[in-house]
Amino acid sequence: MEHKMNFYMPTKLFQEWNVVENHKQELASFGKKALIVTGKHSSRANGSLDDVTKALESQGTEYVIYDQIEENPTIPMVMEAAEVGKTQGADFVIGIGGGSPLDAAKAIALMILNRDSSSEVLYQPLPLRALPVIAVPTTCGTGSEVTPYAILTRDDIQTKQSISHKIFPALALVDPKYLQTAAGSVLVNTAIDALGHLIESYFNTNASEYSRMLCVTGMEVWSAGRNVLLGMEPESEDLDNFMLASSLAGMAISHTSTTLPHGLSYYLTYHKGIPHGKAVGYFLPGYLRLFAEEMDVEVMMVLRTLGFGSLEQFEGFIRECIGTPVITAEEKEQMLDDMMAVERKLKAVPTALTREKIAAIFPDA
Repeated sequence: MEHKMNFYMPTKLFQEWNVVENHKQELASFGKKALIVTGKHSSRANGSLDDVTKALESQGTEYVIYDQIEENPTIPMVMEAAEVGKTQGADFVIGIGGGSPLDAAKAIALMILNRDSSSEVLYQPLPLRALPVIAVPTTCGTGSEVTPYAILTRDDIQTKQSISHKIFPALALVDPKYLQTAAGSVLVNTAIDALGHLIESYFNTNASEYSRMLCVTGMEVWSAGRNVLLGMEPESEDLDNFMLASSLAGMAISHTSTTLPHGLSYYLTYHKGIPHGKAVGYFLPGYLRLFAEEMDVEVMMVLRTLGFGSLEQFEGFIRECIGTPVITAEEKEQMLDDMMAVERKLKAVPTALTREKIAAIFPDA
């Protein structure tokens, strides 16, 4: 059998406890002044912002903080932060937090360097460079610390969409200790997002031996802590496993992108305010069911790797973790219309698709 490989992962990643302190010289080496991009509360509560500012101060590196990033960042938010970076003379960007600050940091780094450009270039396929980005994740879902994607909320088309530019962080500093203060709902929603990345990347026309290797290892690591998502008190090892699984899943989707569960989730997040990972999770059992006949061996391998004996057991676990959404018939038809228009995600699914097949992956109320 011919092996066709395509693997590219330019982000330098360290995962360990106290990682920012341990690698503060490298963190501060990317420029003279950092724009720190984060949210209003969590990075202060979990200590990550304090760790980063102390590390920069110890190396004599200046910084300015933009802490107004909200969940599902918008284009105006990106442009406002970029203006702060331009005015303050920032020459690199540090994103701290979950997927929202990390994704926003990439788009902000692009707009600072291309200082005379309007926001329209975010979604134009132009050969533009960005300032160096350092990612300090504090949740275990998006894997944005190792992906080139920056997903923003687009009010003009009423959905979420990644910008047209591929911006890998130059450095990722991953510390499980930042999960210690995370709310149980945040841990569940972000861990389910990572699970979506692993499953959607494995069952994907763009998958290769390397990307599937990342998926399988990620599933094994993810599975070790899955009972935490049902309310069990997490041990430090569980937090370590979830962070690792998230980064491995991010590396996998960097090569494959995501498919139907993510594509369908955007409507629920934009229009109904359902957290991203939770919205993705609703469609994961149905996505596996899509391959139950043609790829039954692979489906059972994935289920067993995740620690489940059947698709029904997996579906029960997902329901116990995140419940079942209320989706009206009208909403379902609109979601199907939207999904059928995204040819790139449809092509990534390794089976022949029809509107009826996609409709079948919706969860039963």
